[in-house]
Amino acid sequence: MCTDETRVVEEVFRRAGFEQADAYRYNSASIRVRVIDSRFEGRSVEERDAMVELHLRTLPERTQADIINLFTFAPSELEGTEKTLRAALLNLEFEDPSPSGL
Repeated sequence: MCTDETRVVEEVFRRAGFEQADAYRYNSASIRVRVIDSRFEGRSVEERDAMVELHLRTLPERTQADIINLFTFAPSELEGTEKTLRAALLNLEFEDPSPSGL
């Protein structure tokens, strides 16, 4: 569910220059975030996390604590033949989440 809080998360990443940022509240205790940017191309998960972590810190502590899933993708990982199994499965869970137990 899109909320004022998740819109703020998206705006923080957009203002930071990331090409696409999507966020939604999965349940009362969890926010999921997906950031797509060509600068992630060829970078490890750790490098990508470092690129977004600085911007996460600008969010209210409560919002930070609720971000349970943060997916970072290069555009090529979500397109055509370049799509990896890992990227495909993570993106599928973001697009069509499994039911929440809460």
